[in-house]
Amino acid sequence: MSIPGHSPENVSLSAGSMAERRGSGAFGLDGHKLPVGFLCLAWGVLVGIGILGRLWQPVYGVSPLIGIGLCAGALFANRFVAASVPVIALAASNLALPGGGSYGSWTMAAIIYAAFTWPVLMGSLVRRSHVWGALGGALAGSLVFYLTTNFAHWWLTADYPHTASGLVECYVAALPFYRWTPVGDLVWSLGLTSGLAFVPALARRFRGVEVA
Repeated sequence: MSIPGHSPENVSLSAGSMAERRGSGAFGLDGHKLPVGFLCLAWGVLVGIGILGRLWQPVYGVSPLIGIGLCAGALFANRFVAASVPVIALAASNLALPGGGSYGSWTMAAIIYAAFTWPVLMGSLVRRSHVWGALGGALAGSLVFYLTTNFAHWWLTADYPHTASGLVECYVAALPFYRWTPVGDLVWSLGLTSGLAFVPALARRFRGVEVA
């Protein structure tokens, strides 16, 4: 999906032209060339939103972590840079939580971090369609988080019998904590990804300030 406002200064990047990407000093968003300084600022803003949004939750389970992952996946061509957004936001916000956000084991922690990181891979959907990509990505991210983290809790702890009925019991017990999560993921994802439509114009303004 082409974003309006493409100017001659924003050189279109071919998806297969890795040499051009490396030489340009910028990542691409839907064929647009973006200044590295602007993307560093965007990275910091997304991480900040993730930290503050997770610490301030008007309703339990409502946080922007899925949304910032989708947004980062659409914005940054480098997947490691994109994945660092939800990872840093989660780790930093954990430091401000009681007990440092302990997950009980390193395995459980790895699964939770992975569940918040994989929406980055759906960034291409958001590039093609901000609204439908955000809707699909938010719902998929929310569902995958619920299924994987509760399966891990059932498997790694002795809270429930390691049987099919025990697994069902675990999922059912988690539903009250999950009920607002899809709503929050949808709202945050739609709000954040809708801002991508303004990225080319903001990047041009940033470039003008940088030159001045």
